[in-house]
Amino acid sequence: MNFDTFLKSVSKIEQIPLPGLASQLKMSPPFRLELMEQQVEAMKNSKKAAVTALFYPDEKQVTKLILILRKTYKGVHSAQVGFPGGRREDSDETLMHAALRETWEEVGVPISDIKVLKAMTELYIPPSNFTVYPYFGITHKTPMFVKQDEEVEDLIEVLLTDFVDDNSISSVKVMTSLEKEMQVPAFILNGHIVWGATAMMLSELKDLLKTVL
Repeated sequence: MNFDTFLKSVSKIEQIPLPGLASQLKMSPPFRLELMEQQVEAMKNSKKAAVTALFYPDEKQVTKLILILRKTYKGVHSAQVGFPGGRREDSDETLMHAALRETWEEVGVPISDIKVLKAMTELYIPPSNFTVYPYFGITHKTPMFVKQDEEVEDLIEVLLTDFVDDNSISSVKVMTSLEKEMQVPAFILNGHIVWGATAMMLSELKDLLKTVL
């Protein structure tokens, strides 16, 4: 989709109610609700993180979404696909600032170039005890991406048309944080399997976009 067309479509998105948890749960792994019920008390004191779902025009003015492939490390999100973002630091005045700062650090898009259109529904992640706050953002400029080599293995530039295509959704077997292989719903984007919390946040974003596109 042409970026100018996209901008006209999403100009009214601020006034549209969020699809919320019901939309997120469409892409929920089967064990997630049980884990959330077990960690009701932990949720109250969860750590905070924020991420940016950033749309932008490529060199041909085609609309894309940037995702990242995280490095392999000893942690529950090792080698997974996610949004640019991360933990809120003491220096962050707001969660939105944390999302934009981390986006700048991880993929090199300046904070001043990003306009946040909407705060999406927060999502609790049981394995890491984080509550993640996603923000729907756009940049009018074609980014000159610079990945943060310490944390980012690769940048994944996803066509908007591929993202909203229902054929991008599948069911795959993955090794979960419970150290069990399990069938889960997933997006298949640019050949990458996107599941878990990122897929749940993408699900809400997709449903929201489909109300205006």
